[in-house]
Amino acid sequence: MAEVFHSGAFLQQCWSVHPLCIAVKRMGADRTLILSCSSCRSVHHLALGSVTVRASVVSADPQDPERPGDPDEGEVRLTECLRAHAAALSLRDMDVFKDLVLIRCAECRRHYAVAVTAFETHQK
Repeated sequence: MAEVFHSGAFLQQCWSVHPLCIAVKRMGADRTLILSCSSCRSVHHLALGSVTVRASVVSADPQDPERPGDPDEGEVRLTECLRAHAAALSLRDMDVFKDLVLIRCAECRRHYAVAVTAFETHQK
């Protein structure tokens, strides 16, 4: 039976030891972002609070400005990005004291700042 831990510290430790092994996998039906680690075989579930999207480089596209928009826009864009090119998404930074993670997409060059309401790590 798999062990379940309810703390962001397990994801932070996993990411600090082997950051290149963590992959953003999918969005769960219950607004949960799921990441997995190929090294320690852990699966990390992040319950989404809010998602803020911003360009990681200056955008030349006037349709994609860096401005506050609809609060659901970030989550919608993250979900679309995950469907279109999941392999390009990576965990770039995290702060367990503020319950924040930063996901970057190498394909569309966006950063997704995710406020996490609950962390859960499943170990096999």
